[in-house]
Amino acid sequence: MPQSPVIPRLPVVRRQALIALAMVALAGLALPLALGAPSFAQAQDQMPLVDVMQAGPLGDRSLGKEDAPVTIVEYASFTCVHCANFHVNTLPALKEKYIDSGKVRLVFREFPFDAMATAMSMLARCAPAERYYPLIDLFFRRQEAILTSQKPLDDLLAAARLAGFSQESFEACLKNQSIYDGVNAVKKHGAEKLGVNSTPTFFINGKRVSGARSIAEMDQLLEPLLPK
Repeated sequence: MPQSPVIPRLPVVRRQALIALAMVALAGLALPLALGAPSFAQAQDQMPLVDVMQAGPLGDRSLGKEDAPVTIVEYASFTCVHCANFHVNTLPALKEKYIDSGKVRLVFREFPFDAMATAMSMLARCAPAERYYPLIDLFFRRQEAILTSQKPLDDLLAAARLAGFSQESFEACLKNQSIYDGVNAVKKHGAEKLGVNSTPTFFINGKRVSGARSIAEMDQLLEPLLPK
């Protein structure tokens, strides 16, 4: 079914400018995030659960019960329009209907496509665990404002302050090589082991599903997997 993105795409020139600004913020790190080609056929949809559930060095951040019958692993980029669409328009209903009721566990994994998304991924990982999901929700809801701002890093800092960051901790996070390496490892695993090459990509009990989905479409994917 066609999607209706709520956030417009930015012109290529504007995105290039944002990438340049974020590169300044990330100066000194071993950039960029470089990936090799996946080592298996892209047509393979059901992936081994041992690979899907392998967490990166920073660990996984999840919503829902650990023993939920269905686990959704989501790979997303904070500058992805369709990822924002899913998080703003679908996730609240998904959380109310499936996650809060113990039926589904959601694991979010960072898959940044550019330096600005890398910066946002690193900030999310630097935040305390209990503020991780509120911060990524804030980043997606403010995506358009941040990416169309004349001073996007200032707007990013303003958002991060709501999660407890100071100017000093904000800058320290963006210079933290271990956090960068952890984000890079998550992306590399997703690309090379699981064939992720677009966002959002979901793995629902190991089955790969690409593209943002409405709550009605998620119903169709989830209901057959739930105990009757």
